[in-house]
Amino acid sequence: MASNKKVLVLPGDGIGPEVVGEVRRVVDWMDKRRHVTFDLSEGLVGGAAIDKHGIPLTDETMADAMHVDAVLFGSVGGPQWEKLDFGVQPERGLLRLRKEMQLYANLRPAMVFDALADASSLKKELVAGLDIMILRELTGGIYFGEPRGIETMPSGERRGFNTQSYTESEIERIARVGFELARKRSNRVMSVEKANVMESGVLWREVTQRIHDDEFPDVQLDHMYADNCAMQLVRQPKQFDVIVTDNLFGDILSDCAAMLTGSLGMLPSASLGAEDPTTGARKALYEPVHGSAPDIAGQGKANPIAEVLSFAMLLRYSFDMGEDANMVENAVANVLAAGFRTGDIAGPNDKVVSTTQMGDALLLDCLLYTSPSPRDRG
Repeated sequence: MASNKKVLVLPGDGIGPEVVGEVRRVVDWMDKRRHVTFDLSEGLVGGAAIDKHGIPLTDETMADAMHVDAVLFGSVGGPQWEKLDFGVQPERGLLRLRKEMQLYANLRPAMVFDALADASSLKKELVAGLDIMILRELTGGIYFGEPRGIETMPSGERRGFNTQSYTESEIERIARVGFELARKRSNRVMSVEKANVMESGVLWREVTQRIHDDEFPDVQLDHMYADNCAMQLVRQPKQFDVIVTDNLFGDILSDCAAMLTGSLGMLPSASLGAEDPTTGARKALYEPVHGSAPDIAGQGKANPIAEVLSFAMLLRYSFDMGEDANMVENAVANVLAAGFRTGDIAGPNDKVVSTTQMGDALLLDCLLYTSPSPRDRG
C-alpha cells in the first residue's frame, strides 16, 4: 500500500463545506478501492475561523499548512463578515496562506467539456474543444504591494491607494513556469499586462521576452494588453494556449474564462510554490475558482465539480498520481455526458440534481473507470 499522503482540508464558508464534502467521499472511496491512503486533517479558515477564534486564520492552522503535502481549500466569505475591519475579513486567511506558503504560481485551466458546449454564454462553435491555461502570479502585485491604505487628506477628503509592483525575479519565475507548461501543451504563451500605461507592465514585458529569448526560444511568445485579452477571450478564445499574467489581471481574466465553460462551478485551480531543492516537492494549495455563494449555501444546490477537479489537480501535481487524476477527470466528463446537471449549468430542459446526487454519479463512474482523461484524448 502506498505511503500516507498528508492533506490539510480547509472547507471554509458558504458552499465550501458542501463541495469539500463530496471530495472527501471520493477520498474515502480511494482509500478502500485504489490502494492509496490519505492522512486528512481539517482546520478552520475565513469566517468559520473568525467566529471561533476572532481571526481568519490562526497561527496553528498556518503551521499545519506548512507541514502537509497539500492543502485542499473550499471557499471563504459571506455578508455577515463584510463590515469587519479589512485586515480581519475572511479573505485575508486565504491571502495569508498564499503568501506564507510562497504559492506564486496559480494554474487555472478552462476546459469546455463536449456535453457543456451549449451551456457557455458564447456560441458553441467558439468554445467547443476549448482548453486554455491561465497562469496567474499570486504573491506579488497590487494585492500585496506597499504602501496601501485609506487616508484623510488636508482638504478633509479621503483617498484610497494601493501599490502595483513587481521585481525582476518575481516575473522571471512565473514566466519560466508558463513556458514549461506550454512545452507540455501546444507550445504557445501569451504574456498579458498593461505596458502601455503601467511601468510594472513595461518591466513585465521586458523580462518575459528576455527569459523567452535566453531559455525558451522554441516556445511561441506573444504579448497582449489585458483589456484586449479580456475582449479576445469572449471573441475568439481558442486562439490562446497558456496565458501568463499578474495577480490582478489573472484574477479578472480567469473569472472571464469561467463563463466560457458555462459556470464558475466548473473551474479548478492549483497554487504552487517553488520546488524544494532537496526533495523536489512543492508546497501547494488547491481550490475552486468559485466563491462561497452564500445565497445557495446549505441548500444542496452547489456544483461540486470545480472542487472535485481541484482534487484531480492535487493528485496530479502534488502526488504524481496521473492515473488517479485521469479517473476523476474522466468521471466528470462521463456524468456530464450522461446529462447530470446542477442548477448553475442546467438548460431549460435539463433535470437538475443536488450536490450529493452529483457526487453519487461521480463515485459510480469512478467504480467503472477504464478510459483516459479528456485532456489525454487525441
